[in-house]
Amino acid sequence: MSKERQAEQMRNGQGFIAALDQSGGSTPKALRLYGVEESEYTSDAEMFDMIHAMRARIAQAPAFTGDKVLGAILFEMTMDRKIDGKPSATFLWEDRGVVPFLKVDKGLADEENGAQVMKPMPELDALLERAVKAGVFGTKMRSVINAADPAGIKAVVAQQFEVAKQILGHGLIPIVEPEVTISISDKAEAENILLTEITAQLDALPDDQQVMLKLTLPETDNLYKPLVDHPRVMRVVALSGGYSRDEANARLSRNTGMIASFSRALTEGLSAQQSDHEFNATIASSIDSIHQASVAG
Repeated sequence: MSKERQAEQMRNGQGFIAALDQSGGSTPKALRLYGVEESEYTSDAEMFDMIHAMRARIAQAPAFTGDKVLGAILFEMTMDRKIDGKPSATFLWEDRGVVPFLKVDKGLADEENGAQVMKPMPELDALLERAVKAGVFGTKMRSVINAADPAGIKAVVAQQFEVAKQILGHGLIPIVEPEVTISISDKAEAENILLTEITAQLDALPDDQQVMLKLTLPETDNLYKPLVDHPRVMRVVALSGGYSRDEANARLSRNTGMIASFSRALTEGLSAQQSDHEFNATIASSIDSIHQASVAG
């Protein structure tokens, strides 16, 4: 029953997805933005303890509930840890009404044809089995597009959907994330190619399967509206991609049917040095603004 309620929330809920899935490579930067310098920890274990404390603080903030935060994407170590004495995914759903997702990719391969596909994931089936047992609803995996190169974009999308089928086989909903780098000069052209490739893959899916899409906010407003309306798509969410929260919100509000799945833009302004009152007020303001942009379209 909870899976049905979670699916209904993801399809029709009025809100956004929080991305709390910084991995090993991006954790030091996330902590630095949170006011924790690298000199304050001496090992990876201490670093991951500190980032988990930040994530747990966010998840326990009064404003972090399913009313506005429909789902949250977790890093593998977060799934394996506890928040307020409960397994993280259980806490999110049972205590906050937030649908749990899991980041499953292991990083990016070297660039080829202007794009970076995902590194091989030989342990994926085992990880997915653990995710199912932990009560996770879906997954997320990221590739990167750095140029409007048809061959590179085709390779990224083909791999994303190949792995998505593996994930669907475990009863989980995959979030397909082929990120287009916001700073490239041919971003609009890359997005047009991406739209074509994604549409072809969606059209080839069986009628009874759905995926979610996580896409860079496009240069052309409503470019991805056909994907929002596609019967094989549960939801289209947007990544902030390096835009400030204000810029990301402004772009998002112009794209009908897309909702946010922000990471850095969500945590902007948070600090380890803030009192609980200051911290909770700051995250509440962030949640409100991202929620408003997500429902604006």
